[in-house]
Amino acid sequence: MALESRYKTATGAGTLAAFLLVLIFGSPWYGDWVNEAVDEKTGLGWWLHLLHWPAWTVDSSNSMRGVIVGDLRAILVVVLTLVFLVLLPGTQLARARGTVAQLLAGWAAYIFAGAFAALLSTLFYTDPSLLGIFGASSGGAAYGMFVGWIIGIATLGGRRGTGD
Repeated sequence: MALESRYKTATGAGTLAAFLLVLIFGSPWYGDWVNEAVDEKTGLGWWLHLLHWPAWTVDSSNSMRGVIVGDLRAILVVVLTLVFLVLLPGTQLARARGTVAQLLAGWAAYIFAGAFAALLSTLFYTDPSLLGIFGASSGGAAYGMFVGWIIGIATLGGRRGTGD
């Protein structure tokens, strides 16, 4: 058992990658840089702006509720990535580590996490509309689609473990 703990789990690696993506690219400092220095009208520029989608803030002037609701999307992306990595069967059914099933399961987990994080966080805004919920969910799914491959790569080679 002690020997097994040295190897990464697919769920742990994918969740850690999601946490780092949100922590680094969702930060206000990255957001300021990307908005000032990167042209969104290029392919790379669009992707760099998309990386900032689950933005979080450090604003002490907001009420606690305002901070939590504002940052809920970023928190939910990480938590739901963990949930979907546990629920999706690709890494469970893969006979060998590093298979395409692991890559696709990790990628799909991030797509679902982005879509559901946007949907759930939109419900906490004042007077959410159905169209607003659909628009937010599609934005979250687009974020997961174009960034989730990073999570898929992070899960490659991970073993299935307890709670994994």
